[in-house]
Amino acid sequence: MEQGSEENMESSWTLLSGLASGVMVFGGAVPYIPQYQDIQRTNNAEGFSTRVCLVLLVANILRIFFWIGKQFELPLLLQSVVMILTMLAMLHLCCSIQSSNRVSSKQHHITDLDLRYFWSWGSFEDYLIFCFAFTLLCAFITFLFLDWVLFVEALGSLAVMFEAMLGMPQLLQNYNNRSTRGMSVKMVLLWTAGDIFKTTYFVINESPTQFVVCGAVQILIDVAILLQVGYYGQDTRIKLG
Repeated sequence: MEQGSEENMESSWTLLSGLASGVMVFGGAVPYIPQYQDIQRTNNAEGFSTRVCLVLLVANILRIFFWIGKQFELPLLLQSVVMILTMLAMLHLCCSIQSSNRVSSKQHHITDLDLRYFWSWGSFEDYLIFCFAFTLLCAFITFLFLDWVLFVEALGSLAVMFEAMLGMPQLLQNYNNRSTRGMSVKMVLLWTAGDIFKTTYFVINESPTQFVVCGAVQILIDVAILLQVGYYGQDTRIKLG
């Protein structure tokens, strides 16, 4: 009887663990669904900071190479792949919207090598070139110093430092605009819920310390953005989505 009960508990725990892993893999992409829909509906991408995409692309590319040097939970690796694809989808949409709304025919491209227009390029292909070049650079450096434990740990710290700054571009854009118009509040609420879940997951699974610190910082930034929503308001009231 006791053995059957233990087997049931073990089976339930395995199921919960599998569900948690599934949420970890795909949960990070969910907050961007309402923002994606918002941009499509309004045909305006100005309220969303595409530098959020920059931060997440850099962070997740670095995290993949960190995994090569120090293999952690597989769901976290798969999460990085899903997030990279999600950010590319967001960039593709923003580029399409900006192209259709552009009045001037003048565009800036990555090949201009002009830092003043970094991450303000005119076509989606420019962002793909950046990601490809950055991945090649990371691959070269990682395989050169892969046997150095200090380098691998520094790579992990750098990855989570970038990820911890996920909400910072949006926070700064809201501050500069003195408004949260065009930003999906649902996205930020889902960020907050996801970061709380993620940080709890890191603690329970004894993930590398870098991940726990990253989660805690992200929660603080999420709360700051939600305070901006309350402070600036949207048409004198908070409008979700």
